[in-house]
Amino acid sequence: MNSQKKLITLVMAGGRGERLYPLTKNRAKPAVSFGGAYRVIDFTLSNCLNSDIKAIYLLTQYSSMTLDRHLHLAWDGFFNRELGEFLDSVPPQHLIANKWYEGTADSVYQNINLLETHRPDLVLILSGDHVYKMDYGQMVNFHRRKKAHLTVATVDVPIEQSDRFGVLEMDSTQRLVGFEEKPERGKAHPSDPNRILINMGVYVFDTVTLVRELIEDYKRDSHHDFGRDIIPQMINKGLKVFGYEFVDENRKESKYWRDIGDIDSFYEANMDLVQVSPIFNLYDAEWPVYTYREPGPPAKTVFNWPGRRGIALDSLLSAGVINSGSLVERCILGSHAHLHSYSHISDSILMPHVEVGQGCRIHGAIVDEGVTIPSGVEIGVNAQDDARRFTISKAGIVVVPSGYAFN
Repeated sequence: MNSQKKLITLVMAGGRGERLYPLTKNRAKPAVSFGGAYRVIDFTLSNCLNSDIKAIYLLTQYSSMTLDRHLHLAWDGFFNRELGEFLDSVPPQHLIANKWYEGTADSVYQNINLLETHRPDLVLILSGDHVYKMDYGQMVNFHRRKKAHLTVATVDVPIEQSDRFGVLEMDSTQRLVGFEEKPERGKAHPSDPNRILINMGVYVFDTVTLVRELIEDYKRDSHHDFGRDIIPQMINKGLKVFGYEFVDENRKESKYWRDIGDIDSFYEANMDLVQVSPIFNLYDAEWPVYTYREPGPPAKTVFNWPGRRGIALDSLLSAGVINSGSLVERCILGSHAHLHSYSHISDSILMPHVEVGQGCRIHGAIVDEGVTIPSGVEIGVNAQDDARRFTISKAGIVVVPSGYAFN
């Protein structure tokens, strides 16, 4: 029997995404548009599909309808229920507690009935809002070889980023012996004093151990979170907790894993895609990223007149895009974006169905889905004007939310 048949996967996809506001004002964080043609959830689910993992529950919560719609459009056709395959969205059932999820561990605890139904040997727990390529099957095999109670996926990042992540301490046998949640300066990687090992939010649990730890944690006054509570308490108990160092299927010189938890990290991850040799490879046929693509004709640029040329440089153009005589530099244009003439758009993300009028200047901005920008509007040019109208990130990225009405 395929060992993955004894595995159930839970994808945590219910966070409110407050740090990504206003992009999450009307939609679930995993349903936010990314890279012009994708949704954030597509990367985790593509990893599952490419790892031959097809028994998946998505634990949803806020604005779940936006995510459910994308799942039906993009993902239903990949799963055969007659073979025991499924991708099911599970909103809060309130079977155990009449409350919303209070943390990542609580979201699993409140759905413990799913484990009772399937009785798997192992549970794979994933986050639905990270961008990376990973074969989860290799991690599962590592977990089995180590006979672990818990295996935590780790990746190394610069030590200066300690205060952004949960930092792990690992011995020579890859056993985890310490964990700190967002310390000012975490303990260095065993082989590099300038880097740290962080928690990727990817876990393989022995099911019996997981259930016991969740029940114990529920009785405690805690954050009910895997990083803050479950992992440290298991390490302190002396249970077999191992770190699995991330093997990147992206096949580039450096490992690529991005937590797109806030506007700036979301923007930076998108901008990674427009480089001449993108850090994150969307063109790899051996590890495809699947999604639903709205039907539309090929992108086109039109007009080649003096002062009115449709030009797109170092940019991604999705299906249905029309660039009618504007200059586009280092941008991502979502499906069916329409740019009228004489505008200049640079270093920006335009999500699906955005329309830009004539003579606009847009720089360093994220324009959310369906926004119509009237002719002559400037965004990302005058900081004081932008601050009166829009959300501006710490790095100065201007966000124009869906439904914004220009005066």
